Amino acid sequence: MIISYIFYAVGIPQLKWFGVEGEYSIMVIDLLGPSLEDLFNYCNRKLSLKTVLMLADQLINRVEYMHSRGFLHRDIKPDNFLMGLGRKANQVYIIDYGLAKKFRDSQTHKHIPYRENKNLTGTARYASVNTHLGVEQSRRDDMESLGYVLMYFLRGSLPWQGLKAGTKKQKYDKISEKKTLTPIEVLCKSYPSEFISYFHYCRSLRFEDKPDYSYLKRLFRDLFVREGYQFDYIYDWTILKYPQIGSNSRQKPGAKAGSKLRPSTEKPEKAPVGKEMHDRSSGAVEVLGRRSASNVNVDRSKHRPSENVSPSKEVRSDLDRGRSSLSHNASMSRKAVASSSRIGTTVSANESRSSWLFLEY
Repeated sequence: MIISYIFYAVGIPQLKWFGVEGEYSIMVIDLLGPSLEDLFNYCNRKLSLKTVLMLADQLINRVEYMHSRGFLHRDIKPDNFLMGLGRKANQVYIIDYGLAKKFRDSQTHKHIPYRENKNLTGTARYASVNTHLGVEQSRRDDMESLGYVLMYFLRGSLPWQGLKAGTKKQKYDKISEKKTLTPIEVLCKSYPSEFISYFHYCRSLRFEDKPDYSYLKRLFRDLFVREGYQFDYIYDWTILKYPQIGSNSRQKPGAKAGSKLRPSTEKPEKAPVGKEMHDRSSGAVEVLGRRSASNVNVDRSKHRPSENVSPSKEVRSDLDRGRSSLSHNASMSRKAVASSSRIGTTVSANESRSSWLFLEY
């Protein structure tokens, strides 16, 4: 039996159809725009403080929403955040749930148990220190990973990038060592102290702790106001005129990120509620695979009593409906919101599963 958790929320792609085609599990979702990694590259691999702070507010909201539904993302990175299209071009979407894991039982609301010797799950560059040490991931790890994403945007790179090693495991070990030995104050040097506060808070959380998302957003919102910025959704790539998907010309950057800003007329929309699944006019296809892994030794952390979350709504879906339009929808997608088995991402053996958007078997 498949229990499908379908969400209609801001920044969550709408599920159009899912099913099995041959050996592939396929999911058709909204067609979306460029990833934050694409836009970061377009902006010469550095984003302004204003752009990072505007993104931070939305990124924290997206991760908070996933957590509120009882799921960890476990692969927070720039490639897994996409901008919308058209009227939603200013809205950030969170994608790629191939490594997502339920951290709370939907019936008992009990938090998953603390474990050690877990294989690294996710992308090593943005993985939390505890993840490198083999500790079972919880909400604190998604939040720490998000902090690394923000510093990556500000700095242009992270200190543990570009390390050479003979094997993947040796490289992971080097990244882990460099990350562990790099003080937060050094990582965030020359940048506002709010980023230091962010990391210290995330690393202070215990395994079952619920992060204070409001506190983290308030840190950056207060900084935003203090810097005198306007929340006008004019990002660095807006100034550099990043072309919309479907435009005939690929215009090169013609302005600096610090150019004079003009008021924006576009505001992100709230996602519609109750849209029917058979509306498949503009989907993107996500082909997801199974992953397996081995284990590593680590130190223990403390436990904390869990708090309750209301269980997700269960929705039955017709697997056969809409198969005929699948190939048409796939051809429409400039950017397939997808990640089959990606290099550097693994799941421990007892977690191997079909990696649907919030599906359980």
